[in-house]
Amino acid sequence: MLNPPEPPEILQQRLFYRGRKFDFDVNQLRLPNGATGSWECIRHPGGALAVPVTPEGQLVLVRQYRFAVGRRLWEFPAGTIEVGEDPETTIEREIQEETGYKAAKWQALGRFPLAPGYSDEYIYAFLAQELTELDQKLAMDEDEDIEVVLWSPAEFEQYLQHGEDVDAKTITSYFLARPFLGI
Repeated sequence: MLNPPEPPEILQQRLFYRGRKFDFDVNQLRLPNGATGSWECIRHPGGALAVPVTPEGQLVLVRQYRFAVGRRLWEFPAGTIEVGEDPETTIEREIQEETGYKAAKWQALGRFPLAPGYSDEYIYAFLAQELTELDQKLAMDEDEDIEVVLWSPAEFEQYLQHGEDVDAKTITSYFLARPFLGI
């Protein structure tokens, strides 16, 4: 069961930066426990992620360069929810653009906060099945440097056990999807 929201009392708000994908603000707040202080927050519209599974049971991942950590990470396809868009529309677009696959069967896996210590971003996770490969060139954004890979669930778990660079939203979503995959 979800906890009911307990919003803080906003004493003062200050927008420091408005970006292409997110905003950064600093707020003077009174928390539900009565404590007051200054807290920073990244305001993000949220994202959607797919755990794509081929008819043969292979997971479809992307290896993508991420400048903030200075390396390539293994990830499931995901993207930012655009203005006026729902998470389902976002991920249907992103899976095609990033992997070249289209899913005929979708299962919502839930949503979770990505980094609640400093961001309000939620990720909406979906299981994408009955994939067909599209005859198209991937439509990547200019900052995307993506390699598409297929792994069995066992291979993916080996990567996790060996400490490979897999991002947190991918790990979380994989474990949300496992019961639907019979693992």
